[in-house]
Amino acid sequence: MNQVQQFAQTLIANTEKVIIGKRAALELLTVALLCEGHVLLEDVPGVGKTMLARAIATSLGVTSKRLQCTPDLLPNDVTGVSIFDQKAQAFTFIPGPAFCNILLTDEINRATPRTQSALLEAMGERQVTVDGVTRPLERPFFVIATQNPIEYEGTFPLPEAQLDRFFLKLSLGYLDPVMESQMLLNLGGVHPIETIGQALDGYTLPTLARQVWAVNVDETVRNYIISIIFATRRHPDLLLGASPRGSHALYRGIQAYAAIQGREYALPDDVKKLAPSILAHRCLLHPESALRGRTVPTIIAEILHETALDIGNL
Repeated sequence: MNQVQQFAQTLIANTEKVIIGKRAALELLTVALLCEGHVLLEDVPGVGKTMLARAIATSLGVTSKRLQCTPDLLPNDVTGVSIFDQKAQAFTFIPGPAFCNILLTDEINRATPRTQSALLEAMGERQVTVDGVTRPLERPFFVIATQNPIEYEGTFPLPEAQLDRFFLKLSLGYLDPVMESQMLLNLGGVHPIETIGQALDGYTLPTLARQVWAVNVDETVRNYIISIIFATRRHPDLLLGASPRGSHALYRGIQAYAAIQGREYALPDDVKKLAPSILAHRCLLHPESALRGRTVPTIIAEILHETALDIGNL
């Protein structure tokens, strides 16, 4: 059993002590961590989005901070601020919540575009600029953001440029009756989040990410990715298709997923499994198509069904 697979299994097993019945989502989140990518959790209230982020941070034993987004949140509330020290007669920088390993950004769409832009630099460049001074962020650095797709009043939809910075988007969804009954039993006493401890050294993630690079992606699989990406750009119902960052994320994602499964090579089925979570939030639907009831996830599913493995000429 390789080191990456052992890491993934330990992380998922420890997190499942808190979040039950969501193994597929936990696998995808682990893929994002191994690719040093950020995750957007979009779902209705009460399904465990915030608890999932807390469980991951606790399991990894890294520094984590929670940022509750509100319309009055300022960029300096994210990145930090320079204050004048009377004794030293100089400005001193006070780091903001961004200076941690896992930043849980709750209800990110409630922050104004100005504040969202502060997160954009942190997510894309892993650095922040305050008062003209650029400061690098510690690795590993992950943003796990949540948003509620039901309530739109008082929210600011994330721009396409920022959505593209998220490696993948997940929805946990409701539990089935058996799992929900088990959840009630688990929550009958002390909450499991209070009892789990560190299971891994999260600071090894950058090293593990480099090991993932060694997973072989055959030219046929690579061309399969390209054909899917170009299909999103040509689809008549999509105003905007997946970006080159999206194709790179899908490529890296299947490498990480193969490593989690204990394989040294990626398969076309890996592409089919990861493409909906990695590509859907990067595509923009035509308004006319939305009026006809079309959705991006449905279009992505159709593209995966119709795209042949041997693409021929692009």
